[in-house]
Amino acid sequence: MNKKFSTLAIAAFCLASCHCDDDTPTTSQYITVATSIGQMTRTTTDADGNQEFAKDDQISIYAWTGNATAVPADLLVNNSINTYDGAKWTASPQMLWKDMVTPYYFLGIYPNRAVTDFTADPYVLDVTNQEKSDILVAVNTGNDGAGLTATANPVGLMFNHVMAKLVVNLQFRNQWGGTPEVESVIAVMRSTANINYVTDKGTIVTANNEANTVNVTLPETAENTNYTTIAVPQSAFRTINIVIDGKNYTFTHTEDIALESGKYTTVNLIVGRNEITLGSVSINNWQEGTNISGGEAQTDN
Repeated sequence: MNKKFSTLAIAAFCLASCHCDDDTPTTSQYITVATSIGQMTRTTTDADGNQEFAKDDQISIYAWTGNATAVPADLLVNNSINTYDGAKWTASPQMLWKDMVTPYYFLGIYPNRAVTDFTADPYVLDVTNQEKSDILVAVNTGNDGAGLTATANPVGLMFNHVMAKLVVNLQFRNQWGGTPEVESVIAVMRSTANINYVTDKGTIVTANNEANTVNVTLPETAENTNYTTIAVPQSAFRTINIVIDGKNYTFTHTEDIALESGKYTTVNLIVGRNEITLGSVSINNWQEGTNISGGEAQTDN
């Protein structure tokens, strides 16, 4: 996925350090955190419509040496929880530089997340907690994976959405005589995955076996018309069930609908009393994207 600075959170982590030689000026041995937030899909929005971290938000920081894509058991920074007080970040436990010359590799995760397997971190979608399910990841391994030393201040971390998002919009034909009461909108999809944070191509989320599809009830974001959920990235998604007045309406696309890491897919459905017609399907990053159209669905008899 191409990184777009206008749509991703950029966190500048200011790393202060010390040196043991008596003739070398010592500043601070601590790694401190200062952040500036660009536009990002989050639940907290300021008066100007900009997305931002909220007070008491927490991020996990990991750092190691050796190899950018091989995290050792002995981490130099192991899940230091950085908490935002509205102005600055405070780390617990405190983060320290080993020395001035050792190359470090950095990983940041929002919301805070304890990780023990950095190549296969188990993930389970929790539709009742959308913010927790929307994982953002930042990795900085320096130029060409050479790492960053304590002199490379500040260390920049760009956070990317690694999950997908599904948006379902409903329109209703005139035969309904208005907007009916929708009982539920359910997507048949995979909801578990493994996250590899340290590939040479960036963070990769791999959905578990296609046979493990489940019914995911989408949270309602606008009464009877709009339903949205974070989703595991996957390529074999096709089916949406809508329940109105106890009657099940099933939409199955003729082709797979891609749910892509860092993007949201919008499915626009026109609901009649006897069938659902697909208006359009669009796959977007947080700002723009392409369109896919075609397909329809029938009600269950």
